[in-house]
Amino acid sequence: MKHYDIAIVGSGMGGGTLAYALRNTGASILILERGGYLPQEPQNWEASAIFKENRYKPAELWHDINGGTTFKPGVHYFVGGNTKVFGAAFPRLRRQDFEALEHEGGTAPAWPISYDELEPFYCLAETLYKVHGQTGEDPTEPARSKPFPFPAVPHEPEIARLHQKLTDQGLHPFSYPMGIDLQTGGRCLRCATCDGFPCKVLAKSDADVCAVRPALDSGNVELWTHTNVRRLLTDDAGKNIAGLEIERDGEVQQVHADRYVLACGAVNSAALLLKSDNHHHPNGLANSSGMVGRNYMQHNNSAMMAVNPIRRNRTVFQKTMAVNDFYFGSDDFSYPMGNLQLLGKLQAGMLAAAQPFIPKPVLRGMANRSIDWWVMSEDLPTHDNRITVGSRGEIQVHWKPTNRVAHERLINASKKMMKRAGYPLVFVERMGVATNSHQCGTLRFGHDPQNSILNSYCQTHDHANLYVVDGSFFPSSSAMNPALTIAAQAFRVAEHLIRQIG
Repeated sequence: MKHYDIAIVGSGMGGGTLAYALRNTGASILILERGGYLPQEPQNWEASAIFKENRYKPAELWHDINGGTTFKPGVHYFVGGNTKVFGAAFPRLRRQDFEALEHEGGTAPAWPISYDELEPFYCLAETLYKVHGQTGEDPTEPARSKPFPFPAVPHEPEIARLHQKLTDQGLHPFSYPMGIDLQTGGRCLRCATCDGFPCKVLAKSDADVCAVRPALDSGNVELWTHTNVRRLLTDDAGKNIAGLEIERDGEVQQVHADRYVLACGAVNSAALLLKSDNHHHPNGLANSSGMVGRNYMQHNNSAMMAVNPIRRNRTVFQKTMAVNDFYFGSDDFSYPMGNLQLLGKLQAGMLAAAQPFIPKPVLRGMANRSIDWWVMSEDLPTHDNRITVGSRGEIQVHWKPTNRVAHERLINASKKMMKRAGYPLVFVERMGVATNSHQCGTLRFGHDPQNSILNSYCQTHDHANLYVVDGSFFPSSSAMNPALTIAAQAFRVAEHLIRQIG
């Protein structure tokens, strides 16, 4: 079997971006993806297919150890990974998010790199993913060396009206950075089925369309779909990774490369290392610190519907605005609270999947008159929040939310904000362990091998030829969507690998 220079496990935001960044180096690169291409079909835009039938979610169940139940995880195994159904939000972390930051519920640890070290790679990622935005609107925004590649996505009339209402309250609503193909001649239709849906016209800036497909066009990158990586194999001394044991077309095979990169998502990357134990590494690979799988985070999330019973919201593409005025606290609460961002417009079919006992005409009436927000606060890392693997290989999630006082304060602040803006009815649904699309932290990077798994270039301390480039490396979760930071770090790791390859 062919020997590769680099084997990448996973084709999502980390793995796809890394393959793109390395595509013209002359290195032979193999991407291994457990799923196939997500089909372009009518069901891409059907709320019942997505939210009731779970058409694109895998059949597997994960175990909630603290709750004593199983749940269907918010993961998607396709080329492009979870980015096939994400909301296309591409914010940067704030400068302070890279530093030790005190929260009401504890301390978010400092990162081993600074914002300034990652900033040039943020620019590369924004260009690749066609990010639309506007500088100067959000006081928490960090300095930029380049403007956004494309202008902000315009607000529709009802959102523009709300923007003014919030500004009149002394707040600073801003255009949320979005990755969609809205340029002249672009594919984007500004439809109502973007956030949480696959894009039937491939207009969303996902890792499949923007990164993997251009990487394959280079001729240096190969993709194997429907390939399940069962375990990593080490050399006789247990020092380096010598191969991957895979299952493809019903056969168990091995893949060999000089360097290996995990990009399976924070849960699956940690689980794969734990499953790869051997007599040299009885507790799993890269785990001399005992930290593999620990410090799992997934954000504190709530969905909020603000309803004006006598005002219809005719917005189609709603996800254009966010508020960070509470990100680092408020006059009456000195600790960080988090981010408010508009959701894609909620539809009656989406609400019916979550509230099956409420009559559909009632849900339809609410959806037609609501403005919908995602309320997101930082989930802090703790030693006991972790990923383990059961005796039959099943994924076990040990997670108790942290920093809940701050999240409740953010919910209350957002309720007051919307009531002042003319929406007297506000409904909130708090999300739990199954809402894990922002999973991170299980293989944190750092300078000290005693309390981290990776170095600052996402190379494992224990195995020099093994890297991880998904959200696993985050030491803290911040309160921003993680996609752009994962992509920026993938570009940074690519630069490092290019130097290593020579």
